[in-house]
Parts: sequence; structure tokens; C-alpha cells
Amino acid sequence: MATQHSRSAARMMMAPAVVLLLGWMLVPLVMTLYFSFKNYLPLRGGDLGWAGFDNYVRFVSSSAFWPSIQATLIIVGGALIITVGFGVLLGILLNQPMWGQGVVRILVIAPFFVMPTVSALVWKNMFMDPTNGLFAHLWRFFGADPVVWLSDASLTSIIMIVSWQWLPFATLILLTAIQSLDGEQLEASEMDGAPALKRFWYIVLPHLSRAITIVILIETIFLLSIFAEILVTTGGAFGTRTLTYLIYQRVLESQNVGLGSAGGVYAIILANIVAIFLMRIVGKNLDA
Repeated sequence: MATQHSRSAARMMMAPAVVLLLGWMLVPLVMTLYFSFKNYLPLRGGDLGWAGFDNYVRFVSSSAFWPSIQATLIIVGGALIITVGFGVLLGILLNQPMWGQGVVRILVIAPFFVMPTVSALVWKNMFMDPTNGLFAHLWRFFGADPVVWLSDASLTSIIMIVSWQWLPFATLILLTAIQSLDGEQLEASEMDGAPALKRFWYIVLPHLSRAITIVILIETIFLLSIFAEILVTTGGAFGTRTLTYLIYQRVLESQNVGLGSAGGVYAIILANIVAIFLMRIVGKNLDA
């Protein structure tokens, strides 16, 4: 049993890391809150004094605000559906004995380690290019006109790119959960005559509920701040301007730090609302 002295020593050793972590989190947050109440335009006069809540009103009353919220939620929701659905299927497939199983698993997981800008460029130029892209050649092979993906199906294109990046992560987590499933339970149900679909629905899927919850929570945190893929592909055009990209435009393109900081506060609020919703609806599985 740890003594009072050892516990105090442990706290002392952890204190520098805790202070550094709090500073790393709190300093940017405090600065964002501070600048959100300021008229601060670095290239157009600098600090022009306090603005009060004017930046918040201007940002939320902008015609681009609610469309950016909608685009953000559509991308997050679409990517979650694809990655969780195909992640379960790939996890089950990769759990089956096959020749070169280790190599196949590495190839499936590899896209997760590709930088977002690189993967977006690959999809933009190699797959979605309406002239020389792979999809264009496939469309012509079947006698159809190529689709201009990044303009005609812009949100779908972003969802496809993001899903390709995050599918390996979901597959890895779900494969690990599938491997922890009791094989004797599946064998017993098979001997009792239960078909494969019922075994999946009543045994495998409930066992994966906690892993699916973790995948949804972690992916949502990162997908709410999607930026690089949009910058590289559509530049925020064709209805793909998310809240994060809108903040970027307000800060860097308009050189309005105060207005962009107010948008950052809205982004924090949105992230917390989504996180609370997920923890209440989906996160109940963590207590099961």
C-alpha cells in the first residue's frame, strides 16, 4: 500500500507535466477568448480597441455560418457511417484465416499513416480528375460521361477522401475487438443451427458496441476540425466550406483575428455539443 510520503512524491513528479499540459491547453483558449472581444486587424491598423460581442454577432449572422455548420455535420456523419460500417466488415474479413494475412492487414492499415494533404492530392489528381483520373476512365469504359467530382459531387468527394483516411483506424480498433470475441460462443451458436446473419446480429455486433463507441468518439473529435483536405481539393467552394475553413478565411484571408477568434469559440461550442450528445446517446455503451 502506498504511503502518504510516496503519494506526495508521485504528485510532485507529475506536477511539471500537469502544469505544462494545462498551460498548453489554457493559454491558446484564453488568447482566443481575449481576441474574440477585440477589433484586431494586423494588416489594417492593428489593435482598434474592444468590440464587445460584435464579433460574435457578425460571425453568426454571416450568410456562410449555418451552411458551414451543415457541411461540417454532413461530412462528419457521412464519414462515420462509412468508416464504422466498412470497418466492421473489413475487421471480420481480416480475422478470417488467409494466405498472407499479415501483409494484407498492413496494406489495409497503411492509408492511416498518409498525410491528409498527400491523400487529398492523390484522390484529386489520380482518382477524381475528370480527364485523366481513374474514375473518369472507368466511366468512359462503361459508356458514361465522367463526373466532375469536386464540383458536381463536392461533399461526396470530401467524405470519400476522409473515409479512406480513417477507415484503417476503425478497422484496426474493430479487428482487435473481434479477435477478443469468445470463439466457443460462436461455435456453440453455429452448432445450434443459428445462421451467419443472426450470429453477427446477436453475438458479434453487441460485442463490438464498446469498440464502435470508441471509434465514433475519437473520429468525431478529429473530423470536426477537417481542413487540409478541403484546402487542397475544393478550396471551400461548391458547398464544402466547413466551420474550420470559414474561420481560416476570416483570419488569414480577411486578416480579421477578432472575427476569426469568435468563430473559434463557436467551433469549441459545437465540438462540446456534439461530444455531449455522443456521450449521452452512444457513450452509454462504455458503462455496459
